[in-house]
Amino acid sequence: MNTQATLEQMQQLRLQGMAQSYEAILALPSHQHPEAHQMLAQLIQQEKEWKIVKRTRMYLRISKLRYAASLEEIKCSKKRNLTKEQLALFADCSYINRSENILITGATGCGKSYLACALGHQACLLGHKALYLNMTRFVEKLTLAKIEGSVIKLYNQIEKIPLLILDDFGLQPLDPAIRLSLLQILEDRYGKRSTIIASQLPINKWHEYIADSTLADAILDRLTAKFHRIELKGESLRKNI
Repeated sequence: MNTQATLEQMQQLRLQGMAQSYEAILALPSHQHPEAHQMLAQLIQQEKEWKIVKRTRMYLRISKLRYAASLEEIKCSKKRNLTKEQLALFADCSYINRSENILITGATGCGKSYLACALGHQACLLGHKALYLNMTRFVEKLTLAKIEGSVIKLYNQIEKIPLLILDDFGLQPLDPAIRLSLLQILEDRYGKRSTIIASQLPINKWHEYIADSTLADAILDRLTAKFHRIELKGESLRKNI
């Protein structure tokens, strides 16, 4: 049996996990080689794990997360108004399967963006695509798409993302076109996808911020139909950096 040819064929077929595992087995003394059925099971398992790692790396890259955060790094305390039990509710990402939203509010520096990115990171680990956009970037993408005539394509792309994260909601005024686009995007995602919004503004101020009563009612209706609320408290975490 030409083991080198077998390795090359695995690499040609892009079976990287399988090839690495096979190389490791070949490096062992022959009497330590597993039996054929055990070797096959091991090679398949390694290939499966390799593909998961590769997929996760890709999802994290395209998510554009602002912070390389993880749920394990999130500090939970009564002072922050965030408990481990509350955070554990989101660890399995079942809220994404149920198309539920998460609305995170709190003062500047309290960790809203970091928490949102940690939730996005967890989603990628569990096989869900995520997309992070702060509102400035969100407005830029929409404006450019309208100029290029590709706004429908952008809507369709965002609609397919299982988890959309909109950060810094409320920091800049929304013009009428952006309000309509935001409503369209939330309408497309309603009941099918999850959205996380992080904002310094309390939720009861969002209606006033949107500044159009009819559109505000429609936008908030789609955000709060099925949602979890996280209201972070405490001093700015940036003081500890």
